[in-house]
Amino acid sequence: MKPHTARKRFGQHFLADPAVIDAIVRAIVPRAGQPMVEIGPGLAALTQPLVERLGRLTVIELDRDLAARLRAHPQLSVVEADVLTVDFAQLAQSMGAARLRVVGNLPYNISTPILFHLLQFVEAIEDQHFMLQKEVVDRMVARPATSDYGRLSVMLQWRYAMENVLHVPPEAFDPPPKVDSAVVRMAPLAQPAQVDAKLLSQVVQVSFSQRRKLMRHSLGKWLEARQFTGAFDLQRRAEEVPVAEYVALAQSLSGSDRE
Repeated sequence: MKPHTARKRFGQHFLADPAVIDAIVRAIVPRAGQPMVEIGPGLAALTQPLVERLGRLTVIELDRDLAARLRAHPQLSVVEADVLTVDFAQLAQSMGAARLRVVGNLPYNISTPILFHLLQFVEAIEDQHFMLQKEVVDRMVARPATSDYGRLSVMLQWRYAMENVLHVPPEAFDPPPKVDSAVVRMAPLAQPAQVDAKLLSQVVQVSFSQRRKLMRHSLGKWLEARQFTGAFDLQRRAEEVPVAEYVALAQSLSGSDRE
C-alpha cells in the first residue's frame, strides 16, 4: 500500500513521535473493554497502542483512503463520516454503552466546531482527551481577567472540568504544524448548573462581541431590548465576568421569559 500524503484540506498532521504517543496513552489510561471512540485516527499512530489496551476501538475518519486502510484492522470499527455529522448519543447506544470515552488529534482548522458539536452530547460522554493547538487549549482552560478568557472558556467550563496535561512541540508531527500543540483532558461535571445552553451561548456571544469595551455597550443594549430588569454589573469587560455569573444571568433571563 503506497504511503499516504497528508491532505491540507483535512488539516492533516500525523503524530509521529513515539515518546509523545506513549505520554498521551498514559494520560488517557485506556482499560480493556472500555467503550472508546477516536476522532481522526489518521495513520493509526495513537490508534494502535489504544486498541492493544482496549481490545476494540471505534474510529471516525473522513478521509476515504485512510478509512479503507483502517477497515483492514480486525479490532477497529470504522465510521467514515465528518465528525460534525455524528450523533454521539446514537453511537454510544449502538456500542451498547451508557457513556463513551472520546479521544483524538483534532484537525486544527475545525477544532472549535468539533468541541461545540460534542457539547451537545455531553450526557453520553465519560471523558475526552484531545490534541489541539496550544493556543486553543490555553483559551479552554483560561481564568477570568486574562486575555485568553473568552466564549470558548465560558461555554466549556460551564460543563467540563478541564486540564492541560501535555505540551507537544511541532516536531512531534509529520508534516510539522507551524504551531505548538497540547493535550487537554475534559471531564463532564457531575452536577453542572441547569441552564438553557442556547440562551447561555447567546449571552456569552453578545458579551464578547466587543470585548475591549465595557459590557454596557454590547450586553447592556441586548438586555435592554429584552426588557431585563434584574441586577447585573455592566461596568465591566466581558473577560472580567466569571462563568458562574454568566450562567446565573442566563438562568434569570430564562425565568423572566417564562413569566
